Amino acid sequence: MGVFVFLPLVLPLTAWPVARLAEHHLHPRVATWLLTALSGVLAVCSTLCLALLMVVGTAQLPGNPLPDGWSDPEVREAVPFDEVAGKVAIPALIAVLVSCARAAWRHHRVRRSAERALAGLPATSVAVLPDDESAYAYALPGRRNRVVVTTAMLATLTGPERRALFAHERAHLNARHHRFLLTVQVAARANPFLRPLRTAVAYTTERWADEEAADRVGSRRTVARAVGKAALTSRGAPSVTLAGFASAGPVPRRVAALLRPAPAASVWPSLFTTAGLAAWAAAAGTTVSALASANSAVTLFLILKAATPL
Repeated sequence: MGVFVFLPLVLPLTAWPVARLAEHHLHPRVATWLLTALSGVLAVCSTLCLALLMVVGTAQLPGNPLPDGWSDPEVREAVPFDEVAGKVAIPALIAVLVSCARAAWRHHRVRRSAERALAGLPATSVAVLPDDESAYAYALPGRRNRVVVTTAMLATLTGPERRALFAHERAHLNARHHRFLLTVQVAARANPFLRPLRTAVAYTTERWADEEAADRVGSRRTVARAVGKAALTSRGAPSVTLAGFASAGPVPRRVAALLRPAPAASVWPSLFTTAGLAAWAAAAGTTVSALASANSAVTLFLILKAATPL
């Protein structure tokens, strides 16, 4: 395996350029899919890397239940700095697993809490909460997808702006944006180098919903005005994994994008553009990370199999 076992831990750095450029140069739908896929693959690879290092480190601990052959010099030589790397990987992997589980559990708990709060309201696609103090709106996925909005938010907007709000939140529900947001949230917990991608996806999902709302309403300026007005009073969604109107991403950039012509819905940027070069670099980094992880896993499996007594 050699030093290649460490590559998946640092290769998420190659995705930073595309996280920045995708926000500006790609269609929001394409950018969301691209960045989410990068985050998921790189997070799995880095977690697998820690697991491989933990196997080597655990085999060296006295009193471990693993076969004695797993602590032989031939096994330890497969990982550079095996004593330090293996022992550091044990608490690191535990911390990653606990952090990812907490993120997934919090998403589940917030959704269930929000559903319980709507228990007394009519079972309609739009749930209006009688709250004249806090203005917010968000998409609540579940067995019955619902748009949650307060009376304070509705009072802030005009009729066309309300239609823009509902179109925006329904776009979140139809495209299952909560799954993208949860994926990048968990990925960022698995590897802190993926946090810029989490921030980027939070922005691109909002831009994706903005574009869908503009198509539905037929006026980009109306959606821009609704986003701007709501941002002045909105306090956001109850969780970062739920999409809230005018609560995620830099609102001035969203408004400015809506005041420009609609972005081209190209599937993949050309290599001869800045965004295309960054996207291909991120794809190459992801591929190298996946290949390095697979190679390390297979190599360590063969080494451990040879060192395991029959």
